[in-house]
Amino acid sequence: MALATVASFWPAAADSGKLGRMSPRAMVLAAGLGTRLRPLTYELPKPLVPIGDRSILGHIGQRLARAGFTEVIVNTHHLPEAFASLHEQLAVTLHRIHEAEIRGTAGGVAGARALFGPAPIVLWNGDILVDPPLAEVLDAAAGGGLALAVAPRPAGEGTVGSTADGRVARLRGQRFHPEARGGDYVGVAALGARCLATLPDVGCLIGDWALPELHAGRDVRVVPVAGGFSDAGDLEAYLRLNLEFLAGAPAFLGQGAAVAAGVQLDQVVIGARARVEGRGLVRRVVAWPGSVVVAPLSDSIVTTSGRVVPVLQST
Repeated sequence: MALATVASFWPAAADSGKLGRMSPRAMVLAAGLGTRLRPLTYELPKPLVPIGDRSILGHIGQRLARAGFTEVIVNTHHLPEAFASLHEQLAVTLHRIHEAEIRGTAGGVAGARALFGPAPIVLWNGDILVDPPLAEVLDAAAGGGLALAVAPRPAGEGTVGSTADGRVARLRGQRFHPEARGGDYVGVAALGARCLATLPDVGCLIGDWALPELHAGRDVRVVPVAGGFSDAGDLEAYLRLNLEFLAGAPAFLGQGAAVAAGVQLDQVVIGARARVEGRGLVRRVVAWPGSVVVAPLSDSIVTTSGRVVPVLQST
């Protein structure tokens, strides 16, 4: 049986090594409740749900490490104890900061200011899988402001419009300059020194910092991202991301996983130490590490606690 590999899911970073030893630190936003991914997030915070061989946070950490980062700050709120024992060895050193009350995207960064190295710093939403040009995003914020990584779309489309020279022209339905191209913000940004220093203690990076900047006549930069992006927005998207991890292979088996002789696997991700018992076909199933799957089963996620979550496919 052919098995999926990590390399088939996320290509090596094109800018690997460019940031060097003195790379700025990064922060991954992980304090959300993950309501759209319930009931999975009753057991794990959304950034820790597994995609293939590791959690979303693990994939983000791998990508940051490839770009030269060695330390990452993560803010927590929901199930913070889960971050103390990650399912995989992260490729970066993790610094956790807990938010007893959620402070928002800007407030979360403001609360971690004392932990950062020199600006600019990278900010990454904890539910986003993407391969952004991190060195370019950082360069765009070197003047002190904010730079957003954006997946290009035609002019007038998407969440962000930009000028021909890479400035935000449209944001949240408000227009500031003539628009040359559209795009979708992919949840990765770089914050320069002025931006980092002037963030509100509670609030939103876009609504409470970027929009006031634009209204004051200052620029927010845009950096295009090739290849698109994905988020585990709901159960169907979560299952789809795991199946994409397979890259055409029928199954991925984590370390120590076991499959009974009478079981056939088709588009299945089996986590480390998980067991597949019974007889028959297991198709389009994600089994979390340490879980037990009983065949036959299809279009489902099986959590470590034993919860079987059906995933209804949209027509």
